[in-house]
Amino acid sequence: MARKKSITLLHIAQELGLTIQTVSKALRGHPGMSEETRGLVIQTAAALGYRTKEQLRQLEQERIAPFPLYTRRFILVQSERSLGFLRLLLQGLNERFAEYGHRIDTLLLPEPTSPEQFRHWLELHNVGYADGIFIAPRIVPGFMEQSLLELQLPRILLNYPPPETKVDSVVWDVYEAMYIAVRTLVRAGHRRILYVGDIHLQRGFILRWQAFQEAMKEIGVHVKEEEHAVARRDAGQPWLDDFAVKYEIYKPTAVICGIDEEVAPVYYRLQTWTKVPENCSLVGFLNEPIDHLPLVDRPALLIRETGYRAADRMLWRIANPQQPYEHIRLKGDFVGGETIGKSFS
Repeated sequence: MARKKSITLLHIAQELGLTIQTVSKALRGHPGMSEETRGLVIQTAAALGYRTKEQLRQLEQERIAPFPLYTRRFILVQSERSLGFLRLLLQGLNERFAEYGHRIDTLLLPEPTSPEQFRHWLELHNVGYADGIFIAPRIVPGFMEQSLLELQLPRILLNYPPPETKVDSVVWDVYEAMYIAVRTLVRAGHRRILYVGDIHLQRGFILRWQAFQEAMKEIGVHVKEEEHAVARRDAGQPWLDDFAVKYEIYKPTAVICGIDEEVAPVYYRLQTWTKVPENCSLVGFLNEPIDHLPLVDRPALLIRETGYRAADRMLWRIANPQQPYEHIRLKGDFVGGETIGKSFS
């Protein structure tokens, strides 16, 4: 770790083939360069272990050692349902922890068992001996998440926290994302919008649906589950059949898919009927773009950034165990694509 103490602006400049002045301006946030160059400088500085005086002062205030003496081991606990965004979460966690020499391991939860068997599983995998754990979203049944939240070690929940839970949480803000999605469609002339996605199983799913209802209410449309949502998540194709029925009855001019894995099936089903994107607009809550689809209009879900920020929060919690818990929501912008057209109502 001693090597990182000697990193200077010159090292970063030589690494990137830039001048010291350019590197300094980038790290201080001064104008005079592209955002791509600025981002590259910041990323390289972090990878080399360089910190500005302001960053060092901030770390000192938060009681976080900028050059720790030993490597900490953290665990990201996830289920089969959370594998879709695991790579992005790990990328963010690893980026931040690499600056301190810490490591993050992953642990896949077992199939649902009894609470007693699950506690035995935690002991078998020595989860309680980690320096801290990150709890991914979409963990069911509830007793598994609750058991993880009750562990006596630093915990960061990568989800919206249950009421009365004493835990720090960091999450990409799906409530804000849904508002942005609806308002974007409304500005494009749409009022008849159909929502596709589970609205009962997970806290994040419920919040998506609530935000959809509130955003639609702003334009005078009172949304009902039986008319405006395809909410079933049965195995196989039944939910797509439900989508077909409601699409024909409601005749929406736009569809919002609230869950990543539903975007492609809905897109291809819409193609069958309406030659998307000409006749029906589509917004999808994609974790990241999908190669075999056109560029889907979507709210940016800051999953990698959530991992990065959660790593920060973990180090802060370890250094400040008595401070109040906080809930951090990361808000992204809307990413324009090729699947929003004009209303044909």
